[in-house]
Amino acid sequence: MSAPNKAKLAAIGAAALLVGGFAMSPAAFGDSPPAKFPAAEIHKPSPVPDRIILIPTTTPSTSQKVTWRAEAPANWAQAEIIEAPRAFVNGNVPSGTTATKVMASATNSVNTSLGYASTHHTVEFTGLKADTRYSYRVGDGTNWSEWIDFTTAAADASPFSFIYYGDAQNNIDTAVPRVFRQAFADRPEAKVIVNAGDLIDHANSEEQWGQWHNADGFINSQINSISVPGNHEYSGGLSQFWRPQFPYPDNGPGAAELKQTVYYVDYQGVRFVGLDTNYQSNATLMAAQTAWLEGVLADNPNKWTVVTFHHPVYSTTGSRNNPNVRAQWGPLFEKYGVDLVLQGHDHSYGRGNLQTARKSTTVHNGVAYVVSVSGGKMYALNNGQNWTGNGAEVRSTSQNTQLYQMIDVDKDQIRFEARYANGEHHDGFTIRKNDAGERTVNDFRTPENTKGEQVEVAKTDIQQLSKLGFKAYGYDPGEDVTVYFRRTTEPEDKNGTRIAVKKADELGKFNYTFTLPSGAKPGDTYQVYLVSKNQQITSPVLTITK
Repeated sequence: MSAPNKAKLAAIGAAALLVGGFAMSPAAFGDSPPAKFPAAEIHKPSPVPDRIILIPTTTPSTSQKVTWRAEAPANWAQAEIIEAPRAFVNGNVPSGTTATKVMASATNSVNTSLGYASTHHTVEFTGLKADTRYSYRVGDGTNWSEWIDFTTAAADASPFSFIYYGDAQNNIDTAVPRVFRQAFADRPEAKVIVNAGDLIDHANSEEQWGQWHNADGFINSQINSISVPGNHEYSGGLSQFWRPQFPYPDNGPGAAELKQTVYYVDYQGVRFVGLDTNYQSNATLMAAQTAWLEGVLADNPNKWTVVTFHHPVYSTTGSRNNPNVRAQWGPLFEKYGVDLVLQGHDHSYGRGNLQTARKSTTVHNGVAYVVSVSGGKMYALNNGQNWTGNGAEVRSTSQNTQLYQMIDVDKDQIRFEARYANGEHHDGFTIRKNDAGERTVNDFRTPENTKGEQVEVAKTDIQQLSKLGFKAYGYDPGEDVTVYFRRTTEPEDKNGTRIAVKKADELGKFNYTFTLPSGAKPGDTYQVYLVSKNQQITSPVLTITK
């Protein structure tokens, strides 16, 4: 065979496809690429339920709302519920058990641009037992969803986890699903998911709402959703899909425009508050939210408070600013000790607090403000965060990254961690609070932030044999701390004179006062040196005077 013919056969072989054991070239399938499958076919509803989502009520320990979409007549839309069995033998409810049937309380049809109506149904299960696992299904009596499990809230302030997302909005069908799935893989027992607005890009896009529901798969059907609208949920008014999908408690300010976009839910010791920043330029509706917000913060029986809305108090990007949100709500968050403010809109990550709340290199005692993004659309930080220009500081930022946040709530602390879409750690902190409401917010420890000059003293010139008081932060509650008084001329491997061993308090603070040793002579310089399991930190240089 000639060289040219050999080369021609090699080229054909390299381009061939192996199908069913036979080599086929692309031409065997026709010269045109496959046609794009139409959105109207992808997202077309049927009698079989989809887009199933749990919606919390004002009594989440004894009741639960569920919404779903299906082509079902209103008088047939229904659900069944039983305490979760060990097995559905042959797919049936266990012998001797009868599922409770609940008829849909609301049916709403939304005419879509894809040429069909999307009909959403709502049921509310009542009379449930606290902290109990249930199985439910939704349908029309003939066409059912699968059996799905959820667990009611505990009646008291029991530990639980929740997940928080910033804007999904863009690339919902390509980039967002891996974020949702990785978050669920990391916190499969989460009880709540917080969405801080801009779930989609176009308020009334049936295709994008379908993509958003597909992105989470089954997750929203077994974890409660606490969502607020962003600016992309508005187009000449609130998205026609919002209230049919998200029938949140009607306990907001009372204005019709704010119904089911401004609300609160108390869940196992946490008050979740949702606000609507899309009306920040409407003086009347903004004032109504502000007055209502102060009421739900002032009269709050829960230890923890989490507030979510879309447009940030402090923006991560230099080109954005929300002065009305900051001026009206920021002081209330600080006054009433809100723990977390979870926001979106800026398509980047930022976390910070008021500068005046700073206590040490790694600790503050104020509100933790967070902005995040889960979708594929990104904004640059532009080296122009408006945090510092408005009395706040930035502790962590990230751009061109998709993130999810895991928040673990316990009796005396909240642990917050932000991770990238691939599961890698980005940022984290722990909030500790005692029963008196005192709080510390502690950055996660690193080798760099657990050493160095972090001990606070009232003054650096100290008289011989006088008393010296100091403060330090960042310890575990009850952690043993050894106090040394070390001459600055001593080698670094020498601790100095041992003064005492004491324990940090329940917030990780360490306050102590001692009398200077008699050997400390005028003109000499010293440092307080604190050694513990987790930190080796010092005071500024102290000069002994007469």
